[in-house]
Amino acid sequence: MAEPSYSWAYSLVDSSQVSTFLISILLIVYGSFRSLNMDTENQEKDKDGNPTTTSFSNSNSNNSIQTIDSTQALFLPIGASVSLLVMFFFFDSVQVVFTICTAVLATIAFAFLLLPMCQYLTKPCSPTNKISFGCCGRFTLAELLSFSLSVMLVLIWVLTGHWLLMDALAMGLCVAMIAFVRLPSLKVSCLLLSGLLIYDVFWVFFSAYIFNSNVMVKVATQPADNPLDVLSRKLHLGPGVGRDVPRLSLPGKLVFPSSTGSHFSMLGIGDIVMPGLLLCFVLRYDNYKKQASSEAGGTGPAGPSPGRMQRVSYFHCTLIGYFIGLLTATVASRIHRAAQPALLYLVPFTLLPLLTMAYLKGDLRRMWSEPFHTKGTSTRFLEV
Repeated sequence: MAEPSYSWAYSLVDSSQVSTFLISILLIVYGSFRSLNMDTENQEKDKDGNPTTTSFSNSNSNNSIQTIDSTQALFLPIGASVSLLVMFFFFDSVQVVFTICTAVLATIAFAFLLLPMCQYLTKPCSPTNKISFGCCGRFTLAELLSFSLSVMLVLIWVLTGHWLLMDALAMGLCVAMIAFVRLPSLKVSCLLLSGLLIYDVFWVFFSAYIFNSNVMVKVATQPADNPLDVLSRKLHLGPGVGRDVPRLSLPGKLVFPSSTGSHFSMLGIGDIVMPGLLLCFVLRYDNYKKQASSEAGGTGPAGPSPGRMQRVSYFHCTLIGYFIGLLTATVASRIHRAAQPALLYLVPFTLLPLLTMAYLKGDLRRMWSEPFHTKGTSTRFLEV
């Protein structure tokens, strides 16, 4: 009798899968706390302003922060589908422009990722005064250092096309998007994630029946021409100038090689960012509830909080759900030996435990509509 094959189970502890799990969770946690820190810093700046009724989620003074409303949440999957089709049908025509735009965005995002480290390094030897660059604006030494390092990394990535540099840029994009985009309520979170679940399932499972190809997989894995190579050919610089640069795999995903080098594990940054926005939302709500409870002498927005259930944070519950969903998606892909829409597993495993816990705690109605509406709320960093 033949022994059963458990290769799919052993593949779960492969270095590529472990790396994917750890990095995605770390990016979500780090991005969520960067977002919470930004809210705290912005409210510190606004303390001397109007102390009347404010909204915790919209009281930031940073104009670059984008809050998604219900209409945007409904139309975002449609816009993503249009972009996917453009990349599928016209990739050869727009690949250079798309590569350059991606490189610029990745440069800014990775500089944001490096900024805390650069602030730590320059703090002993640099004043906090900003250096003026005329019409370009004023920047601290830490900001200039992080941007310079980011530019260098992008240039090396363009020259080498190495997967590790692409991963670094993708990490910067993940953290920046989680930190600068806000979900204002549980209602908007459910609308956005449910719509993206349908989007992910359709383009992975059903697009082949219409377009004779898996649109999502083809767009995600298709390399782009290197801009240096295109520039060399346009300027007729000769075969030895700019022609030996590799094609570029764009930083819209994280890839990690297995220990044997036989395959890569891949996870799209949307599968990190979209659940990450939900994690960021519940972290901010946990922080708000803790602050409101301390100000009210042990009572939060929903009244007294006795019992073990009340001591469990929404952030921990949803983060565990994300891990289980990612594990389930990995098992499904190994069993079926085909690409799986990760949001099909991530969305239920994050939203359902969150909704259940919010109902049991009595916070569901408040979290659904106006979770952060309060008077004179001041934020403090929540320890997790």
